[in-house]
Amino acid sequence: MERLRGELKRVRFASEDGQFAVCDLVVPERVMPVTIVGNILATRPGETVEVWGRWRDDPRFGRQFAIERLEAVLPSTRQGVERYLASDLIEGIGPTLARRIVAHFGEATLEILDAAPHRVQEVEGIGKKRAARIIASWEEGRLIHKIMVFLRSHGVSNANAVRIYRKFGAQAVEVIQQNPYELAEAIFGIGFKSADRIAMQTGVEPTALARLRAGLLHTLGEASSEGHMYLPWTLLRERAAELLEVGEHMLADALEVLRHEERVSVEATLAGEARVYAAGALAVEERAARQLRRLMQSPGLVGRPDADALAGVEARLGVALAALQRQAVRSVFEQKVSVITGGPGTGKTTIVQTICELAEQLGWRVTLAAPTGRAARRLGETTGRVATTVHRMLEYSFHAGGFQRDEERPLETDLLIVDEASMVDTYLLAALAGALPASASLVLVGDIDQLPSVGPGQVLRDVIESGVAGVTRLSEIFRQAEASTIVINAHRINAGQMPVVPARAPGELVDFYTINAEEPAQAHERIVELVSQRMPRAFGLDPLQDVQILAPMHRGDVGCARLNAALQEAFYKGGPQLVRGQRRFCLGDRVMQTRNNYEAEVFNGDVGQVVAVDTEESQLRVRFDEREVTYDRANLDELVLAYAITVHKSQGSEYRAVVLPMSTQHYVMLQRNLLYTAVTRARELVVVVGSEEAVRLALKNDRASERYTQLARRLRGDTV
Repeated sequence: MERLRGELKRVRFASEDGQFAVCDLVVPERVMPVTIVGNILATRPGETVEVWGRWRDDPRFGRQFAIERLEAVLPSTRQGVERYLASDLIEGIGPTLARRIVAHFGEATLEILDAAPHRVQEVEGIGKKRAARIIASWEEGRLIHKIMVFLRSHGVSNANAVRIYRKFGAQAVEVIQQNPYELAEAIFGIGFKSADRIAMQTGVEPTALARLRAGLLHTLGEASSEGHMYLPWTLLRERAAELLEVGEHMLADALEVLRHEERVSVEATLAGEARVYAAGALAVEERAARQLRRLMQSPGLVGRPDADALAGVEARLGVALAALQRQAVRSVFEQKVSVITGGPGTGKTTIVQTICELAEQLGWRVTLAAPTGRAARRLGETTGRVATTVHRMLEYSFHAGGFQRDEERPLETDLLIVDEASMVDTYLLAALAGALPASASLVLVGDIDQLPSVGPGQVLRDVIESGVAGVTRLSEIFRQAEASTIVINAHRINAGQMPVVPARAPGELVDFYTINAEEPAQAHERIVELVSQRMPRAFGLDPLQDVQILAPMHRGDVGCARLNAALQEAFYKGGPQLVRGQRRFCLGDRVMQTRNNYEAEVFNGDVGQVVAVDTEESQLRVRFDEREVTYDRANLDELVLAYAITVHKSQGSEYRAVVLPMSTQHYVMLQRNLLYTAVTRARELVVVVGSEEAVRLALKNDRASERYTQLARRLRGDTV
């Protein structure tokens, strides 16, 4: 193997899975940059690296250096030192301050910081307070750098190296060498495959118990992310064996170890097929069923609205309820747990308003909640009442480590109405049902035909299918909604029919369009032009506030990743930028939070806009509706661009306009309920861009993905 040392200059290509890149390496003794290929993405342009590998001649791209090992090294040139200091590894130093420090100390900067870091105060603009931060960060960075020398060769990024250090401290390398799979369990951003790559490179046997154990846990985790509460043992064994490339018979002992460690729960069945739940999942499912049954079996409040009361509310609201709507209202006062489900325009909002009025006339305390902030605000606006998120209602506390409302400190309410209930997963159901007093009633309002919750379980479907709750299914589209082609097409899609485009006179604007673009690359160009130019000009829409692209997948020409990159470029007007690995954030960017951050009170799926970029402190400030949150190197990885998001991430949200790419590239995700959910997110305008064949494929695929859950059975009280 040959060794090269130089500075990474330009990333020519990076694979979407982060495992392969093509970069230019500037080697001092060579006139032209060297093209290096391999796993380079743990580094970034501007860093000095040593690489080991072999030369090869590619018939298409010419001479390349295929790397087998890469290590980041401290830079020796003034320019390299500047870039190193300005990286997000050293808190308090941005590009401007880095230039001043190097101008003062020259090429000896790093040696001086090592030997006498207090001298940093000699640099103009660095007082005692900032110097203390820089010194502390430098000392920490020295330890992190030693860890990085080990981790970089295994493809671990800067951000993850910092997380590893903060979790394991100076013992990080020792911990990883002993059991690399701890990374997958303990560090956000490092999955099983990364940990397994490190394990294989450090000599862990493919059949080692630690590896088999980790593979089973990872497979259960993947199943949870797909919405399953458990996996049958035969399926878990099959999937894990395929992942690990071992025989299925080798996994039984690893499962026993996990059961002994209480990392999994195994439920036997009469049919002999064991169900394997991740830690805590079985108890949560049992609790959700137990708490709902408790509500159903407890006596409710005395009093029922009569016909005169209902007629009075109808007159006050200016509506005349249909027979099925009246049935839904009556069900709420006759059943302790009720479900109201229906598509857009079927009158769910009118029913909720009516229920609130009647309950308040009886003196009941009514609480309104929804899974997301946007859904809660919309619920409050349409009912004219206070509505909150379920988490806020249950008083989630980051510092106390959970919900503060529970059986011991129940909610002070007589009737809880939860909107967008298709988004509620089993964990959230267990918490909210457990926090209701026994006398209270629960109403779940949602659309059973939309995508199920992102979290595990299928609560709305399971409660309906259990047969133990009062259920009203609304199907009639009411007069005020009949004029909306969006509503009409949503129901057509739900019935498996092609959407229609309304006839229009030249120059007339309508609310539903389809734009044919058979080739994904052509669809990509049209979407970028639509969002950045045509829609703002024709409809007066703010592309950063009013328009949302909802894509079936992340990958491909019309996936989220490439559309986001193109639209960021289209909207960039100059100004400061913050680069984090392969990602870039600019002033004005539309961004989305990707995980629940209870301390900052921002949650998975919340969308905001970058309102400030501080390159010196490596910070962003993002406005989410009426509040602002600061992101730094510790939590910046929680943000992604959100000009385009997946349909799943849009649940509970509503937008003035939706652009929907439909391509056969996304064949695996083309489902009727996905198309239906995307269309129902729009208030005023839908534009479908892509191929008619992709739409037809989605309409044909009406099989809802099976989710492994036993909630319906437990609600019925059936035997295992």
